[in-house]
Amino acid sequence: MAKVIGVRFKSVGKVYYFDPLHYDVPLGGYVIVETARGVECGQVAMSIREIPDEKIVKPLKPLIRAANEEDLKRVEQNRQNEEKAAKVALEKIQKHKLDMKLVDVEYTFDNNKILFYFTADGRVDFRELVKDLASVFRTRIELRQIGVRDEAKMLGGLGICGRPFCCNSFLGEFQPVSIKMAKEQGLSLNPTKISGTCGRLMCCLKYEQEAYEDLLRITPKVGSVVSTKDGRGVVSEVSLLTGELKVMLDKNADHVPVPFNRKDVRVLGPRPGNEGKERPKEKEQKEGRPPREGRQREDKAPREDKPAGEDKPVREGEARERPPRGGRPRRERPPREERQASAERPQAPRE
Repeated sequence: MAKVIGVRFKSVGKVYYFDPLHYDVPLGGYVIVETARGVECGQVAMSIREIPDEKIVKPLKPLIRAANEEDLKRVEQNRQNEEKAAKVALEKIQKHKLDMKLVDVEYTFDNNKILFYFTADGRVDFRELVKDLASVFRTRIELRQIGVRDEAKMLGGLGICGRPFCCNSFLGEFQPVSIKMAKEQGLSLNPTKISGTCGRLMCCLKYEQEAYEDLLRITPKVGSVVSTKDGRGVVSEVSLLTGELKVMLDKNADHVPVPFNRKDVRVLGPRPGNEGKERPKEKEQKEGRPPREGRQREDKAPREDKPAGEDKPVREGEARERPPRGGRPRRERPPREERQASAERPQAPRE
């Protein structure tokens, strides 16, 4: 176990661990720490606590000191300088006619570097732009290309639900989201309905995924054969959230589905006729057979290497001729002396 303190450098950003040393900074206070970008001023987002060593990225950097009034004034001055730098950067981008969109500008605490965040459809040659910016600000310039999700997190806005973006409100890190989640939750697979303002899948698909996975595990699927208090039947419709099922009972001649709750039925197996629709690998695993890759044919014995001449009996005095590779008989050539004599013999003139 190690004692750490959590520090956040943006209002809604990732929390990084540092060694608190002897400092006891309250929650929400500001501290000065050293990061990979240099000296930074961050806000305490997690009070001092002990966490397991495997959750820490070592070596753990210590706090430099608690922020004082001068440090906070410098942070405020940097915010004002960022607005001025953004205006200058926009003018330079228009001057060089670059196909890029400036999203945010950030000063480091010690003013040793200015970071410009931008989005673009492809690669952008901004070497001349960096030279112009460096000649204006007289410090190190760094341009970073970000994605549309990071752009939405920095700029903020309202989602299709009418509330502020989750990534800009409380999500410290982006969670992986897939189209499989929308399918399991019974949502429309239309991209315009399950995508956020940034154009990617909505982050909120992750919130209820675990609940849907639990419900899918205990709820019979459509087409399953179930046993009910009224007899045997086949599930024709399922509502995951309410747990209501509609079952086509075998004894009902009018084929009208009867409603049941998932607690009142027992799954017997798949629908008759669906047994052959299993995948080959799954079917082989159920029957206990080895997979096809490692299986050998049992109808034929393994081939043994036989010495040459044992396939066909050879009579006495007979020499066994080996057929040529091409399949055609081999033409014998005359000796070299005869070929030379025929070449020297004069030929009769044509009439």
